[in-house]
Amino acid sequence: MAFTNRVDTLTLDYLVPQVVDTVLRGNTFATAMLAKTKKFRSSTMDFPLKYQKGVAGTSFAGFDLLPTSASDTRVLMVYNPKFYAINVALPGTEIAANNTMQKVMDLATVEMRGRAQDMADDIGTLLYADGTGNGSKDFLGLAAVVDDGSAVSTIGGLSRTTYPTLASTVTASSGTISLAKMRTLYNAIADATVIPTTSYTTYTVWQLYESLLQPQERIMKDVNIATNFKGYTGFKTLEFAGLPVIPDRKCTSGVLFFLNEEFLDFYALPTAIPQFGGEPVPVASKLFVGNSYNEVGSLGFSWTGWIKSTNQFAFNSFITLGGNLITDNPRRHGKLTGITSV
Repeated sequence: MAFTNRVDTLTLDYLVPQVVDTVLRGNTFATAMLAKTKKFRSSTMDFPLKYQKGVAGTSFAGFDLLPTSASDTRVLMVYNPKFYAINVALPGTEIAANNTMQKVMDLATVEMRGRAQDMADDIGTLLYADGTGNGSKDFLGLAAVVDDGSAVSTIGGLSRTTYPTLASTVTASSGTISLAKMRTLYNAIADATVIPTTSYTTYTVWQLYESLLQPQERIMKDVNIATNFKGYTGFKTLEFAGLPVIPDRKCTSGVLFFLNEEFLDFYALPTAIPQFGGEPVPVASKLFVGNSYNEVGSLGFSWTGWIKSTNQFAFNSFITLGGNLITDNPRRHGKLTGITSV
């Protein structure tokens, strides 16, 4: 309600020292990847892979000749870093107006943290794509990582035709989802103890999967969506064969992914260059509530520092991230596509 001047002239307004985010939605897969980021150790990340068996052995007796040919069974999978940037710009007049005794939150800090979370949201979209966007400058995403070669022919610089063990399992669901189709996909990418660890899908497909379960099977548990998350509890998820089935607003429509995250990581190449004024910047911030970005790790996110305009009382800067989504064993991932009903 509006008060009269009797109240307004004697009472200061109170500004709650947090920004409520009503824009950014769930970004679960990217949050999981960026929470356990690993470092680029060189200008590229190279993984030696065994892609075929060596020369066959043989049974023998007495003076039988034994195999003497050398085996050539390995090849290097090579990933290059890619880079993403978002700007933070402020007029000097606003910075000055904020820098007073009545300041509740620092304008520059709030703006920087908010833009870092915007950037993490953008990256969440890229991590479901195939990396060909913007002239193939985008980070690789699950559309490239989880493919059988029909859409993305190479991964890590290697042809999936030449090296067929680099193909993931991709199954067209023909519109419907069923427990049998999910089990078939699971079995195709699992061996003994090497099994899928996580499943991501849309909220629509998540709801369809829930409808398949009998009431006694429809158990929702509080789980951590990644073992490296600290304090990220209470996330509601269904389970299939012991792995969490997690809904993600960013997930590709109609797709259910089965992933083995032991063979899937985001590798970051820190872009902060201290001698030029750069510094790491955190994405998580208690200044914002209403989203899940406080769980995003900050490895690789860097801030250039303020750059003064030459002919304006204004300042610009950039938050950058170098790195890439990397799998060193694509055959351990799979997906069902085209899911619309049960």
